[in-house]
Amino acid sequence: MTLLELENVAVAYGRIEALHGISLTVNEGEVVALIGANGAGKTTTMRAISGTRALTSGKITFNGEDISKLRADLRVVRGLCQSPEGRQIFPGMTVMENLDMGAYTRRDSAGIAADLERVLTLFPRLAERRKQAGGTLSGGEQQMLAVGRALMSRPKLLLLDEPSMGLAPLVIRQIFDIITEINQQGTTILLVEQNAQQALSRAHRGYVLETGQIVKEGSGQDLLHDPSVKEAYLGVA
Repeated sequence: MTLLELENVAVAYGRIEALHGISLTVNEGEVVALIGANGAGKTTTMRAISGTRALTSGKITFNGEDISKLRADLRVVRGLCQSPEGRQIFPGMTVMENLDMGAYTRRDSAGIAADLERVLTLFPRLAERRKQAGGTLSGGEQQMLAVGRALMSRPKLLLLDEPSMGLAPLVIRQIFDIITEINQQGTTILLVEQNAQQALSRAHRGYVLETGQIVKEGSGQDLLHDPSVKEAYLGVA
């Protein structure tokens, strides 16, 4: 079943068009990777999907509903939640308070408690630091907190924007192992990532975005072994 569909989506910043009519789909249960260089339009795509950037034209359908003009907070209620680029946790709040903020749209206290237990099991480091201020965590721990906070909304589709940014290689592997585990537990994931090697090796399917246009799509493995993708994004000639 198609969970998310973008049809000819265009987004502009003033007179500058950042997305030139892109189309993509995310099916239920998948990990889909969106890769591309800096400035390709990856984060703009995520903002368009999450509702923090208005469309110039085109259509976004989520779970069978046209959400093109739906407010961002109502998209969260529908089951669409983003872990943003740069993590954007609340630095003065504790780990637990940050996680509580992820569930702000929910009223099912038993479900919230179960999801909190799930997040702390996925990220034991957060359990150890539950009373610590978010701003005192390491970069990797802050990324775990950002993902955990997003999971607290119990998303049908989890949007991950550059989860490996600024992290050490060992921590990147840990983060991607957890992303795979989250997907195996039943959460569909759209992943925007500059680390094409990790993203495509974990993804069922992928899209390559260049200067606001999708130029390639295919299975994660096909793109991983595509000569032009290897040269441009994997450092292999």
